[in-house]
Amino acid sequence: MAKRTPPEILAKQTVAQSRLFSIEALELRFSNGEERTYERMRPSGRHAVMIVPVTEQGDLLLVREYAAGTERYELGFPKGLIDPGESAIEAANRELKEEIGFGAEQLVPLKEVVLAPSYFSSKMTLFIGQNLYAEQLVGDEPEPLEVVRWPLAQAEELLTHLDFSEARSITALMLALRYLKS
Repeated sequence: MAKRTPPEILAKQTVAQSRLFSIEALELRFSNGEERTYERMRPSGRHAVMIVPVTEQGDLLLVREYAAGTERYELGFPKGLIDPGESAIEAANRELKEEIGFGAEQLVPLKEVVLAPSYFSSKMTLFIGQNLYAEQLVGDEPEPLEVVRWPLAQAEELLTHLDFSEARSITALMLALRYLKS
């Protein structure tokens, strides 16, 4: 397939602003002359990490935390934003210590993913964390997170678990399982 020319950005305008989010309208002209207005979250430049921690005993460590978007508690892997001046690996280790009370001697990047590229530019690096050691850091969660041990041998059963529905966690699980088999 021939390489396409990205549309020309004719204008950018902030159309909504909150404490956390800024929505931007982009006026675009495509190479065929068509013009459209697209809305997106204004890029923040901050990316995130998610880690699939695997214990020496063969368990996955997950967290159950409240998700305002779904208005329920969700089961997923430790995750968080990369702080300014921090590498993705440093952020991954910090998030592990804050959310599950373990660090990882080995963090292997599995893939960089984007949630909804039509609306968001933020990237998340997915890691598998192994050779865990106990170390707790204070996090920014409003309540203690529930840490859930899940046997690695039953990992695919997570896919049918009602609370395990976040696409990034499912992706991380599948990539971690593929990595562990290789």
